Amino acid sequence: MNIGDLKILAIGAHPDDCEILTGGTAAKFVRAGARVRFVSATNGDTGHFAIGGGVLARRRAEEARKAAAEAGIESVVLDIHNNGLEADIPTREIFIRLIREYAPDIILTHRPWDYHPDHRRTSLLVQDSSYAVLIPNVCPLTPVLKKTPAIFYTHDYFKKPAEFAPDVVVAIDDYMDVKVRIAHAHESQIYEWLPWVDGQLDAVPGDEAGRLNWITEKQQERDKKTADRFRENLIARYGPGKGARIQYAEAFERCEYGARLTDDEIQSMFPL
Repeated sequence: MNIGDLKILAIGAHPDDCEILTGGTAAKFVRAGARVRFVSATNGDTGHFAIGGGVLARRRAEEARKAAAEAGIESVVLDIHNNGLEADIPTREIFIRLIREYAPDIILTHRPWDYHPDHRRTSLLVQDSSYAVLIPNVCPLTPVLKKTPAIFYTHDYFKKPAEFAPDVVVAIDDYMDVKVRIAHAHESQIYEWLPWVDGQLDAVPGDEAGRLNWITEKQQERDKKTADRFRENLIARYGPGKGARIQYAEAFERCEYGARLTDDEIQSMFPL
């Protein structure tokens, strides 16, 4: 399979979800010649402690655009309220149309077990669309797909009802600088909202260089934890020598509602 011919659609619940969960792998896909699009299912208009509504939604959409541009990725933000996403038929039809219009080979999205209702419903909407994208009389004005895309869940640490079990783990050591720049573009989240939620707002540096160092350490810590957690998978994929040396990784688990692929096909779809 020629990776350069692929189209990848990452669908996250909020502006910054795709970037944090898939940014390194997405950058690798783009470098290999593939086309990548990030979609945020909501506009993020409640994701802050001091501002909100239209002002925040516009700010976050611009941050998403800048973040995606760092790696040559397309950015789409749906105008649905943060914390207001519903897995209903009208929203499902929005998902069906956006999937059909882009016609991806691979969809990346959240698992259905998650702390945030927007994450859970994004996952459910992708699942509920997986067969409907083939049905001509569903959203009949948008041409149907010939086949269901391959669907993969992004990495998380939730254990019930089922723990994350990766089918492919991607080394991103050479793309960590790009992933950091992608995260850095989401100023309202990386340097304001998320530190505030964690009670660490006072620890965020005020200068540009200090902030870059700060988010670099945070992102490296996160993706090193992934690499260490799935070290055996990395060794199986990259070999004992290289697999043991990989520092940073992203991991993905196949969704059974997507295209049915062999293990070898899955490995061949993701860039080494």
